[in-house]
Amino acid sequence: MDVEFHGYYPGVVGKIIESHAVYYFENWGFDVTFETQVGRELSEFVSNFDENRDSLWVVTRQKKFGGALAIDGRHAFTEGVRLRWFIVEPKFQNIGIGKSLIGKAVGFCKKKRYPKVYLWTFKGLESARRLYEAADFRLCEESDVYQWGQNIKEQKYELALPASLLNNR
Repeated sequence: MDVEFHGYYPGVVGKIIESHAVYYFENWGFDVTFETQVGRELSEFVSNFDENRDSLWVVTRQKKFGGALAIDGRHAFTEGVRLRWFIVEPKFQNIGIGKSLIGKAVGFCKKKRYPKVYLWTFKGLESARRLYEAADFRLCEESDVYQWGQNIKEQKYELALPASLLNNR
């Protein structure tokens, strides 16, 4: 797996938004409201990024955007930290990039001694679900919603981090 991991670099916000918009339109029929929500929320995250609480990993392979994942730590000790914008470009899937990104995110959260990590997704993303469950995330909420031009079963996964890691916070 000849990949490189980076943080923010100029143009990457657009690449993450485009990757989400194209993938979810082509595979799930999501409309413009999805792209604009990703754009708005990701831009806000990057604008308020604090390296002491947040993280962003971007993967490139052969100098091409391969995927990304972020940890938003704004509400770390109340709601938990949020894993967001996890995506691996289809041509780079099934070579371990997703597993590496999840591993980096969980490792970061353990190092920061965050008590809980959560993410929102929807039913049907089986490859991602398997990665979450392999990292000990557990489904804790599920509901039918209409958003992004589709009826979806929204899901919330959580990972409670070991209490022994939290005692020295």
